[in-house]
Amino acid sequence: MPLPVFSLMLVVFGLTTGEFVIAGLVPDVAADLAVSVPSAGLLVTAYAAGMIIGGPVITPLTARVGRKPLITGLVAVSVVANLGSAVAPGYAVLLLARFVAGLIVATFFALAISITAASAPEGKQAAMIAKVALGLNLGIILGTPLGTFVGHHFGWRATFVAVAVITFLALLLVLRFVPAFPGSDASVFGELRVLADREVWRGIALTALGNLGVVTVFTYIVPLLTDVAGFSVDAVPVLLLVYGAGAVIGNLVGGRLADRALMPSLAWMLAALVATLALLWAAGDNRAVVAVLVFVLGGLAFAIVPGMQTRVLTAAGAAPTLAVAVNASGFQLAAAFGGWLGGQLINGSGIGALYPAAAVVTVAGLGLAVAMLRSDQRVRVRG
Repeated sequence: MPLPVFSLMLVVFGLTTGEFVIAGLVPDVAADLAVSVPSAGLLVTAYAAGMIIGGPVITPLTARVGRKPLITGLVAVSVVANLGSAVAPGYAVLLLARFVAGLIVATFFALAISITAASAPEGKQAAMIAKVALGLNLGIILGTPLGTFVGHHFGWRATFVAVAVITFLALLLVLRFVPAFPGSDASVFGELRVLADREVWRGIALTALGNLGVVTVFTYIVPLLTDVAGFSVDAVPVLLLVYGAGAVIGNLVGGRLADRALMPSLAWMLAALVATLALLWAAGDNRAVVAVLVFVLGGLAFAIVPGMQTRVLTAAGAAPTLAVAVNASGFQLAAAFGGWLGGQLINGSGIGALYPAAAVVTVAGLGLAVAMLRSDQRVRVRG
């Protein structure tokens, strides 16, 4: 892995760990700050809200700033926000610190994707994007459990200190290895014009629809594994590692496939994702089959990510950073909606309804991918 890509990947690892680790520390934070568990759970929402708002706002406002100074500033804000989380005297300050930490994430991720794609050899953009996105996988399957371990043994504040230290070390690597790129020549309104492009919005819609089903399932993966498949609670961490191993492999394989045939590979992977969700529903409490399908689910969930990012990136043309940032915000909206949708299904039809509902939603994403593929074919024929 090239050192500039590794540097950006390490920042993504720190940001992802900072996003997800709070979920494992909610009871600790609630007890220490004397708030309810639901109130502590809003710390997750605050980070996501920062991402949703920050991407479309910060990205166009900073469009003319040089890419390297901008990345440096964004990561520095993350370091300060995590240190602020560690020393927060009360719940309100901690909530604000988590919101600020989330504000910079979508813009940073978009910059990392754009810089990586611009630096990649011809025909290798998606594979390089997958290597940056590997930080996301590692943050979920490695950083989050390690951060939770640190929090349980040394206090939740120590976890945020650790996240700040990791992110700061990654920043030093960015300063050393990431090349300088100029900012955009366009004005804020010039950058915003990219959001009038139909193909950009189709790419963003594909990201939202294609991920909604699997995000809904992952949000409730623990009760699905215990209440439906019949696994013990002790088996869940192992199965999550299985999911994470699939995610790492799927991310790298998906990047290579996207470089070879972008839309055809996305369509086939979404079709496989529909089939996997349907098979999980049919498997019921057959634990051996479910364990294998959990690995496949993790692989497909992350195999589609590099191609979807590449599609938005290429459709955006002159303002790729803003388009990718809005795409990241769109993914967060899909994740938030997935949590709500899953809750409604559980309350109405029971947790067993999640798999078929997720499959149906993913069919909608597959239909859009097929429509985009046919549109691309018609354009090539005319050309």
